[in-house]
Amino acid sequence: MLKGLTALPALALAGLLALPAMAEQPTAETVVARVNGQEITLGHLIVARTTLPQQYQQLPPEVLYDAILEQLIQQTALQQEHGPELPLSAKLSLENETRQLLAADEIEKVMAEGVSDEAIKAAYDAKYGESYHEMEYNASHILLETEDEAKAVRDELEKGADFAELAKEKSTGPSGPNGGELGWFSAGMMVPAFEAAVMDLKPGEISQPVQTQFGWHVVKLNDSREKTPPTLDEAHDELLGELQQKAVADHIKALVDKAEVDRPEVEGLNPAMISDLDLVRK
Repeated sequence: MLKGLTALPALALAGLLALPAMAEQPTAETVVARVNGQEITLGHLIVARTTLPQQYQQLPPEVLYDAILEQLIQQTALQQEHGPELPLSAKLSLENETRQLLAADEIEKVMAEGVSDEAIKAAYDAKYGESYHEMEYNASHILLETEDEAKAVRDELEKGADFAELAKEKSTGPSGPNGGELGWFSAGMMVPAFEAAVMDLKPGEISQPVQTQFGWHVVKLNDSREKTPPTLDEAHDELLGELQQKAVADHIKALVDKAEVDRPEVEGLNPAMISDLDLVRK
């Protein structure tokens, strides 16, 4: 009985020894192809995927893997055919891309440092505290092609015509079938001329014809009210983004202010020369 029991661990050990060794997990350095000895790694594929347009990044991994690898193989063959000498345009492009990538990496570091809850609360109080008074407006409009048409419509309204019915009949804008109603909006949501006309009205009033890039508008202010500020939770992500952007801007300014920046006067330099591709075709 004892002999049988002691034999079990030995059998288990023999079974384990018979199993194949565990393969190492692939890394960015893992070679996935070679072209005339030049290695293409998993890391190359990973980075290449990040440069794809968003619609392609959503394709299944098994499709992307083969497509990206094939592209890198083709590019490597073309690179080898070209030879090691870099054209000036390629050299400058690589320098610019390296500069851009490292700058973006530095920005990511600044943004990753985090923003405290206290800082977000302070930003919330400053933006949405007792001093917050933002209005929002509910308006309708009739959009017309010419000023004369707009004046004629306004004359009809002055004589008692129904605004919504005229909008349905004559407005060329998408809100026409809805009686010209635009719903509620706040500052910055409409083009400047239209917004200024709305803010100059009292509820129930109708504007003189207003011109924008879309045509001529006759605007009616239906109502206005003080906008309710968002809660701290609702504004959290917005404030976090603003604080991160400020941190980045402050960091960049400090670096540039500290750096020794020299902008020499170049005789014969014309700003239009930035469009002269012949200068880099060497």
